[in-house]
Amino acid sequence: MPDTRIVAVANQKGGVGKTTTAINLGAALAEQGQRVVIIDLDPQGNASTGLGVPLEDRELTSYDLLTGEPMVQDMLRDTAIANLCIVPANSDLASADVELSSRAGRTQLLRRKLSNPGEFDYILIDCPPALGLLTVNAMVAADSVLVPLQAEFYALEGLSQLLMTVREVRQTANPDLRIEGVLLTMSDNRNNLSQQVEADARSTLSGLVYQTVIPRNVRLSEAPSHAMPVLQYDPNSKGSQAYRDLAKEFLSRQLATA
Repeated sequence: MPDTRIVAVANQKGGVGKTTTAINLGAALAEQGQRVVIIDLDPQGNASTGLGVPLEDRELTSYDLLTGEPMVQDMLRDTAIANLCIVPANSDLASADVELSSRAGRTQLLRRKLSNPGEFDYILIDCPPALGLLTVNAMVAADSVLVPLQAEFYALEGLSQLLMTVREVRQTANPDLRIEGVLLTMSDNRNNLSQQVEADARSTLSGLVYQTVIPRNVRLSEAPSHAMPVLQYDPNSKGSQAYRDLAKEFLSRQLATA
């Protein structure tokens, strides 16, 4: 694949598996031989922690990427996984929406910094749980948006607001932006509600919903506290297998749209 593909992992709702998906899809793609960068664009910095970058060791962060001179190549950090790098984040990002709101071209800042990203196949942007300036910057820079959707009652209701934001970004700044796919997360097949949400999502969104479904899995929950993706923490867990399956489906979709 000649060009770097940039994918924003976004949903304005918190706790739906954005960071878990960014980390573990990135790790699974790297395992498949793809060269991957994760940009942590969430002030909580959970993707950075989950990939083993200590808080005290984040001198250059995605905040500097947005507000300063450094380009993405200047701040890449290797991880314990071959082919997987990260641009870390810290709480400095929390003030970015206010600081950047009066800047000219404020929605284009990340796009400019990623215009020549280097020899990578994929850049995954872990967005914050809000549809503010950080997420809009990610969408303007991205080729597509991957939407983790928790299998719970209000899931589809919240999705409509995100799709509206994608539509606005298309109309104003990035006409080529598309929905990469909708990923059902935290699913429990023993739960009737999970099954109903999945059926509703597939009925409403048709081919946008990945066939792969990420289950509730204790190993997925434990892995971040050990500062590693679940594929490294417990390679044989159901969570690891689900993200490997997602990576394969993701790559097959990429080939289909190339």
